[in-house]
Amino acid sequence: MREDINEKCAVVGIFGHEEASKLAYFSLHALQHRGQEAAGISSSDGKKLHTIKDRGLVMQVFNEKNLETLSGSSAVGHTRYSTAGDDSILDAQPVFARYDLGEMAIVHNGNLTNAQEVRTSLIEKGAIFQTFMDTENLIHLIAKSPKDKLVDRIIDAVQRIEGAFSLVFLSRTKMFAMRDRFGFRPLSLGRLPNGGYIVASETCAFDLVGATLVRDVEPGELLIFEKDKAPQSIKVYEPTPKHCIFEYVYFARPDSTVYGQSVYQMRKNMGQALASVEPIEADVVIPVPDGGVPAAIGYSQKSGIPYELGIMRNHYIGRTFIEPTQEMRDLKVKMKLSPMIDVIKGKRVIVVDDSIVRGTTSRRIIRMLKEAGASEVHMRVSSPPTTDPCFYGVDTPSKDKLIASNMTNQEICDYIEADSLAYLDEDSLLKSVNSTVDEEKYCTACFTGKYIV
Repeated sequence: MREDINEKCAVVGIFGHEEASKLAYFSLHALQHRGQEAAGISSSDGKKLHTIKDRGLVMQVFNEKNLETLSGSSAVGHTRYSTAGDDSILDAQPVFARYDLGEMAIVHNGNLTNAQEVRTSLIEKGAIFQTFMDTENLIHLIAKSPKDKLVDRIIDAVQRIEGAFSLVFLSRTKMFAMRDRFGFRPLSLGRLPNGGYIVASETCAFDLVGATLVRDVEPGELLIFEKDKAPQSIKVYEPTPKHCIFEYVYFARPDSTVYGQSVYQMRKNMGQALASVEPIEADVVIPVPDGGVPAAIGYSQKSGIPYELGIMRNHYIGRTFIEPTQEMRDLKVKMKLSPMIDVIKGKRVIVVDDSIVRGTTSRRIIRMLKEAGASEVHMRVSSPPTTDPCFYGVDTPSKDKLIASNMTNQEICDYIEADSLAYLDEDSLLKSVNSTVDEEKYCTACFTGKYIV
């Protein structure tokens, strides 16, 4: 249960299906875990674009009646967790605009590291911004580009920006999908049952709409979708893969294939590696739901210690107003998580989680387990200590709020009131996802402070 790191956003694009907006809607349902603050869809009927977006969950923003207004055979969709900008309706996506070539909608997953520099330059040249989103920079860059064709304007625009971006553009007759040169954020291409195409942040969206995975959109690649044509590929940049490893650690749904590998299997691998490098005698292995489940299974399988569901999560607790007292903070955890006393009482417990960020939630969980009668509670974390914030589209606390930046391992262990604490080291993490330190295939800046851009 991760309350102190949040995913960026999710994007989806549907091309060549008579019910494109409905497929986008169902796809966004599958991707809801990547953003819960706002949702939106833009569709094209070949003559004009139609857009609906609002704050709230997908099922709150859309209904059968308003989906009917999103006509056309192509659509792009977005779920938002604000990382840059604020949480106003103006900052919901898709970003829509009319310009000299017609109409356009853009959805974006990631953060542009030079967004303020680009925005300042555009404002000095007379641009007027209506949102705080870095995505709006792209609208202005495309509108001001001297190129004649939209595809050339998109290339012109993305060559002016830096950072993390998986983008889907929708015009009246075409759709475009693009990843940054590092491939920080995931984006996959699929084939719909009727022969149309889908692009989405995760393949779990494909499963829901019956699409077949074709491949990942390559880092630095631009795909162009036109009626009655196979997608055209343009290599805008030479790829330099630096995939966000936190997709495997926490963000992606376990049933997705990300960067060409099963998320569930990668998390089990992490748990097995954790059991190998940080073993301890205990009676039971339990996960912190839901993020710690696959790693805890892997830890149990490797160690031979029985796996149990020692903590139950209430999935129906939404955001609530919590008074700033310790008693109320503890009550919030109890509302969401309940101990299985028969599983825990009198047992030496290994509790597995995907990460520790501020440490406050871990401390409350360990207190809860001990109050339920656990004789010992040993914390095991299936990733290295999170020491540095992310600037590539992940909402992480500042360095002074990250417990591993300010305390030693023993100090963290004492703070969370565990009997022992151990993390998975970086080398073992990389080997768990079928990589090595030498290959440097992944971005691990949140663990190392070594930023790519």
